[in-house]
Amino acid sequence: MIETTAETPPELACPIAPVVDVVFSRWTTPILWVLHEHGRQRFVELARRITTISPKVLTQGLRRLERDGLVVRTHHGGVPPRVEYEISELGRSLGPLFASLAEWSANLAEVERARVDYDARQRGGRRD
Repeated sequence: MIETTAETPPELACPIAPVVDVVFSRWTTPILWVLHEHGRQRFVELARRITTISPKVLTQGLRRLERDGLVVRTHHGGVPPRVEYEISELGRSLGPLFASLAEWSANLAEVERARVDYDARQRGGRRD
């Protein structure tokens, strides 16, 4: 638990903020999801499964996840050399969190209704 004082900035006082920074960057969840669902993958396999990510961003994401201990990179010698990525035990420990979020996704229709209602109220209040 993070100890807070009156001088602690609000963004540091929230105990889940560092978790969100690690786990919920734009490409972290898709990369971890693919590795969890499909097991060990080569870079090209990951790129094929996550079609909307550029090779540069995939490389950056994998490096960050490896640095954070959520992904294990294995280099196999030989010709040509081969590199594979897999989710680590630490990465697997996020499973219950992701399962809870997947369960909460049943609320997305309600979120969409709230957005539509909000947007309608905003349009109705304008004097264009």
